[in-house]
Amino acid sequence: MMEEKLRRFAENNTSKSPKQQAFKLRLFKIIAVIIPVLTLVLIEFCLRAFHYGHDTSLFIPYPDDTSKLVMNRYASEPYFSDSINATKGYIEPFDKVKKANTLRIFVLGESTGEGYPYFHNGSFHRWLQYRLMRELPQSNIEIINLSLTAVNSYTVLGFGKQLADYHPDAILVYVGHNEYYGALGIASTSRIGSNRFLINCLLAMKRLRIVQWLNNMLSLLKPAAGRTNQDIRENLMKRMAGKQQLPYKGEAYNKGIRQFSENLTELCSFYSGKKIPIFLSTVFSNEKDLSPFISAPIDSPLSALKIYNQGKNEYARGLYTDAKKDFIQAKELDMLRFRAPEAMNQIIKEMGSRFNFVHIVDSKAFYEQHALHGVLGNEMLLEHVHPNLFGYALLSEAFYQSLKTHKLISPGVGNLITFNELLKQMPITKIDSLFGSYQIMMLKSGWPFNQKIAKDFKVGNSLSERLAGPLSVGSITWRQAMDDLYSQSMKNNDEAEALKATEAIILDQPFKPSNYLFAGRLAFDTGQEKKAEFYFKKCYALDPSPNITESLILFYIKTDQPEKALPYLKVMTEKGEGQNLINMQAIVDILVSDKKSLENQQLNKKEIMSKISADYLKLGEKKLAMDYLNDKK
Repeated sequence: MMEEKLRRFAENNTSKSPKQQAFKLRLFKIIAVIIPVLTLVLIEFCLRAFHYGHDTSLFIPYPDDTSKLVMNRYASEPYFSDSINATKGYIEPFDKVKKANTLRIFVLGESTGEGYPYFHNGSFHRWLQYRLMRELPQSNIEIINLSLTAVNSYTVLGFGKQLADYHPDAILVYVGHNEYYGALGIASTSRIGSNRFLINCLLAMKRLRIVQWLNNMLSLLKPAAGRTNQDIRENLMKRMAGKQQLPYKGEAYNKGIRQFSENLTELCSFYSGKKIPIFLSTVFSNEKDLSPFISAPIDSPLSALKIYNQGKNEYARGLYTDAKKDFIQAKELDMLRFRAPEAMNQIIKEMGSRFNFVHIVDSKAFYEQHALHGVLGNEMLLEHVHPNLFGYALLSEAFYQSLKTHKLISPGVGNLITFNELLKQMPITKIDSLFGSYQIMMLKSGWPFNQKIAKDFKVGNSLSERLAGPLSVGSITWRQAMDDLYSQSMKNNDEAEALKATEAIILDQPFKPSNYLFAGRLAFDTGQEKKAEFYFKKCYALDPSPNITESLILFYIKTDQPEKALPYLKVMTEKGEGQNLINMQAIVDILVSDKKSLENQQLNKKEIMSKISADYLKLGEKKLAMDYLNDKK
């Protein structure tokens, strides 16, 4: 039709000069191209104006505070061919404008990076956050986890290349297990080819609303064309797995290795060019206690099951080195590739030698140091690749030690927390632990584990069990569970458990001053003065209002630290915050002077102790007054 129009145009303009004809013909061609483009642009503009489809930007303004950004819940959609499988991550707001003295770390990865099956405070990044908040109390710690379930190196690369504009101090990466069955994986149901240029073009196009509209229209036609809809009752592992048998070093196997290498190379090259440190972890999986999912026949030399059973026999006989080799070989030959091949770790380690600013965190070797006989099994892993709570703590320790080694963090000696102290202090509740257990139980009941839940299984009647049950099936949110745990614990006068719930909420919402205030009071009531001071000071840093300042002042007075209370009193009185504080400041001034005299003199000790007792009586602190009067200080 276009050719016919051009012919008629030429016939109608035969009387004009050749130059005129050529010019008009070129102009007509340009218009013929521009009109469809303008039409598409207009349609895209209209779709956006009417809020059709989704903005798939990595970050959007946080609805509760537009001075902060948060991960977009639709950010993963371009990577999935079916939006029903698109996964969502954490809501962890961070400042649009990075504040001074802020340590900002982004985490990229798959379900292990996200903390499955615990999420929230079970994740390794929350263990790290808890530790760094205490070891670097003067710093504002922002650890933003962008990891997602069922993604691989394509999503990590796509997200990662957007982060440089947000001034990260470091990027932490844990990826490798989902290269075959994650979104855009070689054997995934979300595969759209293996040509990187084509895939990247399609990813860019899928961000357009007009392409989203076309996809939606096509999806409506697919059932009529004979395609069966996905059964969303199946677990995500089964929905994402396309080709389930990938022989060792076969064509699909090699494509997965090559894809991983190319994406990781691009990511590391990008950050080396930006001079931003990236901490890249090796990956680990269950070797000893997971039978191969799909094996060649037992009489085949490539039988994963035969070699696995051989490893079990060697392990039972105490031949641990030989057993480990066989377990790893069995994993390599397992044709259902939900565990990363060893070639992935070789590629990861190569990145450290190829690029500046790429630091290798050898988490696998770190795990082996802590594993029974150096063989990874159920002691630290829940099923094939996901750690238990101790395992996630270990993963945080591996990253923490690397951050220290490369001097990204330099904790003061007085603030250091050992790994054993971290294990004791981390506010993991029984609800978190039970929730993880229930999630794994449900996961293993489906393909490819197919382990039926015991018929006599019942959720118990304890407070934690009553909350973990509804949480595991989505009837309540994690925050509602923590709020209920706090409320019930306070009713039961269990302040220690109430404090743990409050500390857990702080890790999830570290920007809310009221949470720190509650934690400070509970820590003080349970005799944890150092922890109470930490929370009161964090609260004051976020909100130096009169009420918060008074709480900090009273804490210092009640804990016999009037010299620390004095600067805050002076700030308050200089602002004219209250006449009663002027009187308090005068008494505290005298009290601080009397305590200094006590340090410098021994002859008049009893007299000075009596004066300090009188000072505390004036402040209404009868217990401290009696302690000094009776020489208990």
